[in-house]
Amino acid sequence: MLNAETMTTARSIVRMIKNEGIDQVFCVPGESYLPVLDAIYDEEDIELISARHEGGASFMAEGWAKASGRPGVVLATRGVGGSNLAIGVHTAFQDSTPLVVFLGQVDSRFRGREGFQEVDLEQFFRPIAKWTVEITDPQRVPELVGRAFRVAQSGRPGPVVVSLPENILKAEIQLPIVQRTARPRPAPSAREVEQVGRMLADARKPLIIAGGGVIRADAEDALIRFAEKQRIPVMAAFRRHDVFPNDHELYAGHLGLGTPAVILQGVKEADLIIAVGTKLSEVTTQDYSLISPEQQLIHVDISAETLGKVYPPDLGIVADAGEALHAFLELEVTSDYRDWARRLRAGFEQVSALPSSPPQGTLTNEGVIELLQTYLPSDAILTNDAGNFAGWLHRFYQFKRKKTYIGPTSGAMGYGLPAAIGAKLAHPNRTVVSLSGDGGFMMTAQELETAVRYHIPVISLVFNNGMYGTIRMHQELHYPKRVIGTSLNMIHFAELAKALGAKGFTVTTPEEFEQSLQEGLASNQPSVIDIRTDPDQIAVNLTIADIRQKAAL
Repeated sequence: MLNAETMTTARSIVRMIKNEGIDQVFCVPGESYLPVLDAIYDEEDIELISARHEGGASFMAEGWAKASGRPGVVLATRGVGGSNLAIGVHTAFQDSTPLVVFLGQVDSRFRGREGFQEVDLEQFFRPIAKWTVEITDPQRVPELVGRAFRVAQSGRPGPVVVSLPENILKAEIQLPIVQRTARPRPAPSAREVEQVGRMLADARKPLIIAGGGVIRADAEDALIRFAEKQRIPVMAAFRRHDVFPNDHELYAGHLGLGTPAVILQGVKEADLIIAVGTKLSEVTTQDYSLISPEQQLIHVDISAETLGKVYPPDLGIVADAGEALHAFLELEVTSDYRDWARRLRAGFEQVSALPSSPPQGTLTNEGVIELLQTYLPSDAILTNDAGNFAGWLHRFYQFKRKKTYIGPTSGAMGYGLPAAIGAKLAHPNRTVVSLSGDGGFMMTAQELETAVRYHIPVISLVFNNGMYGTIRMHQELHYPKRVIGTSLNMIHFAELAKALGAKGFTVTTPEEFEQSLQEGLASNQPSVIDIRTDPDQIAVNLTIADIRQKAAL
């Protein structure tokens, strides 16, 4: 084999990871893949981040991938480690995040005998991964690992799981010189672009819904130029807030959980929807009810399988979001949508404005968001966990620059802190802040020690109301006063942070939060700010008392 080098399969895997431009990988160490760990030890260009739990490690890798634009890599051992990190695989699948998972597997000679920690990893992960493979022939490592990185990044990105029986890792093979994966970027045809122009010309109320495909394609600037040229309002798909500047006159809101009625009404009134790089998910489309057959739909996505999966498009275009938007820039449409855009923008501004005068001495969730807006740099990255607290972030925080938000469209709890760690590693010179509820934070709070050990100064905000708030809200709505399973003890997160080597603050007033935030921003240490919130204020415009009062009528 020309231009090949002899090495162990373990070393070849690490060399291929490096070849993809990946300089940080995440793991919980395990004996089944010790040769891979040993190969990383000798690789100066790759830093290994050893987490406290495989679920945390997989969230770190997924957040790192979103922040860096490169595929995340996470390693774990056999069935137990694989089971623990499955939540990160599912998140990467639903969020269309490129992720390559290497799992140590029992010796292939022991397979089928219920060996120690044996699980059929291919079958286990197949429903939640883009591709799964177990490598049984050492000579096929270059082929199959290379394919794993191509599959993870091509088309609609997603997670790939590679199972590595431990007896193949020390075998010597020939590793050919390989190039970094080139991600295909299909473009729309001239005929498709012309049809977009005709449909725009006939429209009176067009609307763009932009999703993660735009972010993945680095096409945010092209989206701005296209929207500005045609004066078309833009809405962000669920948890893709930073796809378009929120302070732009054409930004018309975010389609997610608890979206205000005035924003939803704008979607319903649109006569032409241009969906770019979004799968039109259940949450974005409000349980698949938001778009009607009377509306025309142009759906642009890099995956042919996405088109028509939810709504049959009048025009479906298989294309990279960036290539499509650049092609659409050539269109010359004389229709005037400015009044329509102004009306949608006015509706967004009406429901997203922070209260002009918050109660004195009382720290509200709106007040927290207002202080974040005041003190965070414009390029700060925010991550969030699942929970009702995120409603205040989604409603009131203005994402003004691209690549500043990372959230799980899968709705995974425990995501906020480890994703922030991954994002900070990808962008060490940027401020990274995570937002979590007390329920979600406790699911991965142990990763605060990982941040301390590797000197990763993230700031974690914990909205602490002593309950699983989202579930409590639904419980009260459907079974008023019949509270079961949703109450939690009031944890002193500041003390927990200090015990793990981080800075910790407990705040109950705006002044305390302001001071703690400033200290956290100035510090070069991981910080936790325990925000004691009113348990009655269960959602942005809803209290438990309101729910119970309505139920009593």
